Amino acid sequence: MTTNAQATRPAIQVENLTVSYGPKPALLDVTLSIEKGLLIGVIGPNGAGKSTFIKAILGFVKRDMGTVAIQGVSAEKAKGLVAYVPQRGAVDWDFPVRVKEVAMMGRYGHIPWYTDPSPDDWRIVDEALEMVRMSEFKDRQIGQLSGGQQQRVFMARALAQGSDILLLDEPFAGVDAATERAILDVLENAKASGRTLVVVHHDLTTAGEYFDRLILIKQRLYAYGPPRAVLQEDLLSQVYEGRLRVFSNLIKKER
Repeated sequence: MTTNAQATRPAIQVENLTVSYGPKPALLDVTLSIEKGLLIGVIGPNGAGKSTFIKAILGFVKRDMGTVAIQGVSAEKAKGLVAYVPQRGAVDWDFPVRVKEVAMMGRYGHIPWYTDPSPDDWRIVDEALEMVRMSEFKDRQIGQLSGGQQQRVFMARALAQGSDILLLDEPFAGVDAATERAILDVLENAKASGRTLVVVHHDLTTAGEYFDRLILIKQRLYAYGPPRAVLQEDLLSQVYEGRLRVFSNLIKKER
């Protein structure tokens, strides 16, 4: 639950964030403040540190230096304030668990270890599955679903957690156009409910249309702001090292 003090703070405050894998820096001195209630895309080439940025906020990777605060609370003490949807490739889809049980995993932080889920917990799970349009599959084994359906179930798990901030790593990867539209609808609805969403995204042709703000990174932060300010030819040429052909329709009207 968000306190009054937390409500006045940025959703995420990152200062001088540096992360290395061995001698090679994955992120270098990244500083930015992410406002509440926005749908934000993280863009950059392969290997730019996009997923590392998300994992560093969550505390999944060790920081060499810098700080991360979630609604004014240090990341180390912010358990439960952030929900995470991993890349599909990071999940064992053969594990014998049903859709509703995956969604219920989002409630585990609210349920004492010695009790079963309450009717209220199941109501929250049902609402989350309804929000992602997966209610009719709630008794299906997770491995029997399509890739897009699996992604939506993990979004339901994150929504069921009840966190104000959702971090999603490549939710649109490997899905068809119809599923991509369905996932975007879920993100928009989550934003409309007051949540802040930070989404790793690889497709520049849709980045300007989908997001309120964009974070452009390649180890260091190159830009953060409205899409039309970030999707500039000079910036993209620097980050993508001139290998990217920049089309005029990448630069969308500011939302």
